[in-house]
Amino acid sequence: MDYNTVPAASFGHSLSGLTVNLLVRDVAAEVAFLTGVFGMQAFRQSADFAIVTYQGQPIQVHSDGSFAAHPLHGLLPEAGPRGAGIELRLHETDPDRACAQAEALGGVVLQPTTDKAGHGLREAVILSPHGYAFVPSVRI
Repeated sequence: MDYNTVPAASFGHSLSGLTVNLLVRDVAAEVAFLTGVFGMQAFRQSADFAIVTYQGQPIQVHSDGSFAAHPLHGLLPEAGPRGAGIELRLHETDPDRACAQAEALGGVVLQPTTDKAGHGLREAVILSPHGYAFVPSVRI
């Protein structure tokens, strides 16, 4: 599927299973972070919307303004981080490289890269500029 040209209805009909939609104040900043830190690919980027992919899985990024009529809009914080209580795990993403890039692109490293022997993973916890917790990891 060509994410740059697919009609919105066709894109919507193509989605199945669990999908992710991030609501952000600044689409360009969040997309720059996701592509620069985690190597995601960006498509169809505008001030209000973008599609990014991680290992072929699409993730939608919407501006707050594009959700003005959505029931979640009234729950969005005016300032501060978002996404508390959920972590987005990015398996097969080098956490050392991600941590090295994160702060330069507006992120915060909450947990530096750590070997979690019990999980068998080397991982970190990184907040994006909008406060979403991403956990890049590789197998130990």
